[in-house]
Amino acid sequence: QVQLVESGGGLVQAGGSLRLSCAASGRTISNYAMGWFRQAPGKEREFVAAITWSSSKTWYADSVKGRFTISRDNAKNTVYLQMNSLKPEDTAVYYCAAPRFSSVLDVTRPYEYTYWGQGTQVTVSS
Repeated sequence: QVQLVESGGGLVQAGGSLRLSCAASGRTISNYAMGWFRQAPGKEREFVAAITWSSSKTWYADSVKGRFTISRDNAKNTVYLQMNSLKPEDTAVYYCAAPRFSSVLDVTRPYEYTYWGQGTQVTVSS
């Protein structure tokens, strides 16, 4: 069992930055890919970013590419999402997610992930 706790959300003006953290407990995540997703009111949960266990490869949604950076510190069992140049359309609840198995076929799909945090609200004002 893995427990994930996100933090770092808040209210920021357009153009600002936030850094989200996802702390894992109950199991080491060092051997697993990790993902960030977000869900805005009335919309489906969507992929934001993912990273391999070794940080050798990262993936980003087109909407955040060049503005967001995913990273991880396996020694701290923590994954981060640095968000720069925030836009009002980035407003959502942000979730980190971990898979049950070390092999993930498609890191952009929510069904690949078994464990989810409670989410952290990010609100970007115009």
